[in-house]
Amino acid sequence: MNPAERIDELRRQIRYHEERYYILNDPELADAEFDALMHELERLEVENPDLVTSHSPTQRVSGRVAEAFRAVDHAEPMLSLDNAYSEDELRAFDERVRKGLGGARGPIDYVAELKIDGVSIALTYEDGVLVRAATRGNGVRGEDVTPNVRTIRAIPLRLSEVLSGRVEVRGEIYLPRKSFERTNRAREETGEPLFANPRNAAAGTLRNLEPALVATRGLSAFTYQLVIPYGGDGSQDPARRDSPTSHADMLEQLRRWGLPVERHWQRCSGIDALIAFCSTWEEKRRSLDFDTDGVVIKVDSVDERRALGATSKFPRWAVAFKFPAEQKTTRLRKINVNVGRTGAVTPFAELEPVILAGTTVSMATLHNADDIARKDIREADWVLVEKAGDVIPRVVGPVLSRRTPEAQPWAMPTDCPRCGSRLHRAEEEAVWRCENTSCPAKLQRGLEHFASRGAMNIEGLGESLVVQLIENGMVRDYADVYALTAEQLAGLTSSSIRGDGREIQRRFGDKNAAKVVEQIDRSRTNDLWRLIYGLGIRHVGERGAQVLARALGSMEALCAATVEQLQETSEIGPVLAQSVRSWVDEPRNRELLDRLRAAGVRLEIPGWVRDAGPAAGPLAGRTYVITGTLSSMTRDQAAAAIERLGGKVSGSVSKKTTAVIVGEDAGSKADKARTLGVETLDEAGFLGLIGE
Repeated sequence: MNPAERIDELRRQIRYHEERYYILNDPELADAEFDALMHELERLEVENPDLVTSHSPTQRVSGRVAEAFRAVDHAEPMLSLDNAYSEDELRAFDERVRKGLGGARGPIDYVAELKIDGVSIALTYEDGVLVRAATRGNGVRGEDVTPNVRTIRAIPLRLSEVLSGRVEVRGEIYLPRKSFERTNRAREETGEPLFANPRNAAAGTLRNLEPALVATRGLSAFTYQLVIPYGGDGSQDPARRDSPTSHADMLEQLRRWGLPVERHWQRCSGIDALIAFCSTWEEKRRSLDFDTDGVVIKVDSVDERRALGATSKFPRWAVAFKFPAEQKTTRLRKINVNVGRTGAVTPFAELEPVILAGTTVSMATLHNADDIARKDIREADWVLVEKAGDVIPRVVGPVLSRRTPEAQPWAMPTDCPRCGSRLHRAEEEAVWRCENTSCPAKLQRGLEHFASRGAMNIEGLGESLVVQLIENGMVRDYADVYALTAEQLAGLTSSSIRGDGREIQRRFGDKNAAKVVEQIDRSRTNDLWRLIYGLGIRHVGERGAQVLARALGSMEALCAATVEQLQETSEIGPVLAQSVRSWVDEPRNRELLDRLRAAGVRLEIPGWVRDAGPAAGPLAGRTYVITGTLSSMTRDQAAAAIERLGGKVSGSVSKKTTAVIVGEDAGSKADKARTLGVETLDEAGFLGLIGE
């Protein structure tokens, strides 16, 4: 099999397994086996750069999003939906539909879909290849977020059936609950403000300027609508022969194309069947791994939709039934604090247990001391509690009418609850911190972070096991993890919660112990950026770790770099550079790196990656900035072309910039280039530069 054939086969296999994992939730490969396919494809594409295509799985993350997202027009307006909040309002909607269809007597056929609480997106495919992704915006124009959406593995870069012409697919991008909880835990540990709910987190992530960071958040998507605005020759063709005649058929067509479709939709004949569907899912939705705040109801027949039409705001053939929001009142027993891996000390509420959104809630977040004081939340208060996005319980505020004399204002403790060290608060921060590097709470949270999926990805090394390892003196730092044996772990215990709330302790066991040791061993060969992120250096997130790993190539080079040299790295500012320098200047951290190296942990990017990487290309040592719109390719495609030839792409212009590629509607970067005497290239010059 020649390289071109093997590359095609690998791309087909990878997309198949992405669909099994991200859409069907039924994986057939272990993570390590899937990673091996990706690594082989990456190696072959490095060796054969002329075979790289924009829809290859390796091209999901590339470049940097423009500082301002470009506005683009939708094929058809993305209208909002009218809302219904009760059974009576649903029946009124059905009556309006009947009247609009000339007083139809029989039951109307509807399709009911769970309403995903996320961010609306419009995906444009041309000849089956994803060419654009845009937010809803004002309904007529949205923002082009293509580089970020390309990182979402649930969305295919190429459809599984060959199509001609252009189609637009509408859908919703969302953050699964587990990803949301993981993201907020990481933000809490670093003292960052928490996302209020998964929808806010998804919206914030989608508008991030770093596709590589977006890729780590775990966004997913569902699609639910097909728009066919053009025929193969670019002319209007609203009645293409392959257009589905019903909404149910359209959902099946989207699924056949390999697009993600939420599987619980149902065709309902008549209003009573619709009401039953809504009633069922009001409680059943708690079992899902994503947020849904209602049910979207649509007339099934496309012909009947055309007959019903739309108002200036809403289609007359659809309505959104909204589930009622749930809040409960309970007693706040005590305000306690938790110590994170960076020493951040954050308060939380211990509550009298209350059933909320289908689960028993006994603890809730309180953000920080300033927030508690602003809301005047006190111990012994009756408080209003809700689940942010139906996931994380939080205290909304006190019920002042029920306040008793025993409820007194709360004050932040002055000492760390785990080690007794004095707490400190920087002038510019709202977070109090324990500065003791030997604090057992910091070690515990640090180990949990080190083993987390976003860092070293050691499955099975969770909170319960980490606590026991520390309490038994088996782990004193991250390097000790690599000396653990299956025999040691098998003698520990694991805990689980029964349905009645009681905790059950079980022996960890030989099988589980062997799995954890296998995961630990596998993590020795992780990418360098995972180790840098896992070390928990303050201010270094996933994106910062990726930038540092790519720029420096090894922990040895990282340790040798001065603050000034670190700041010369694209995207690394003075705060992050100083934080890295302070971390490597600590003798115990240098000792930790030596012990990790002795344990066989990879502390550099493999030589074959560096040797085969962009540095060998004709643009090696050159830095380019892209501004404005290019007609022949997107910015991320242009950036990928530069990087394949060995160059670097920066988001800002300086005297060290080799040249600025100037497209249409270029902004201030082009002016700055001329002021600094930096060369500018128009699109024709750029295409000549990259040999196209």
